[in-house]
Amino acid sequence: MKIRPERLNVGDTVGLVALSSPIKLEALGDKLALLDELGLKYKIGQTIQSYNGYLAGSDEERLEDFHQMIRDPEVKAVFLVRGGYGISRIIDKISYPLIEDHPKIIWGFSDGTTLHTQVNEYSNLVTFHGPMLSSPTGELDELSKKMFQQLFMPMEIQYGENISPLRTIVPGAVRGEITGGNLNRLVSTLGTKFEVDVRNKVVLLEDMGESLEQIDNMMNQLRLSRKLELAAGFMIGDFNMLGSSGEEEVLNVIGGYLKPLNKPTIAGFKIGHCEPNIAVPLGVDVILNADEKYVRVLPGVE
Repeated sequence: MKIRPERLNVGDTVGLVALSSPIKLEALGDKLALLDELGLKYKIGQTIQSYNGYLAGSDEERLEDFHQMIRDPEVKAVFLVRGGYGISRIIDKISYPLIEDHPKIIWGFSDGTTLHTQVNEYSNLVTFHGPMLSSPTGELDELSKKMFQQLFMPMEIQYGENISPLRTIVPGAVRGEITGGNLNRLVSTLGTKFEVDVRNKVVLLEDMGESLEQIDNMMNQLRLSRKLELAAGFMIGDFNMLGSSGEEEVLNVIGGYLKPLNKPTIAGFKIGHCEPNIAVPLGVDVILNADEKYVRVLPGVE
């Protein structure tokens, strides 16, 4: 059983960090108003407004910014404010015992997938795959905003066709711990000490800007590394900005790899680089019912 971080209360402080690509403070702009709406205070990390080429500061700066937020007794949650690239450069330097000793909410997605999978594994802590404050499309939509409410109270999330049309790729039902996130970042762990563990787990997959050939290649890498056959089931999230490639073509590619495995699989979840972006805790148990087309996610906070 993984550690669930303590829930937030009105008046709590969250730490904002950029562990991947750089971001200007003004790019957050009125998105910080969401924290005010939630009744939260915030501390801005040194990585906000920090530039080292395509990274939000040096590896040492980003690592220390993260560690400082984890150590800070006033900070009750750490929000990643931008994706991009960079967390994999520091993943072997993060103090996982420090995180386990100071379990806090860690929230974000995209490049944050690398952080989520390792904190789930090495710190035994539940984390959250959820929308960032720096959404490039502007202010978050109302449903995405509501996702933050799960940080204030333990609540089950049931995701069915009341949120978006869902499609059964492989029938059946399964219960297991949820892991995963961005397909590209999951594949990048293969062959390393930090290779994602999917054994008997329900795996979430999403991505953006990838061609069909790239998606095919990454799915094949998961097949060759036996990750697909070791998983218990699959949740297919949003695959965005694919140019001329449509949803049907993407699902044909992904389904070609998953159907022969006979693992319960549902596609169509609005999770990833999309609006709305539904947040789910990672490291908790989920019940995935591909026959009735829903997933029930257990609470992520205490």
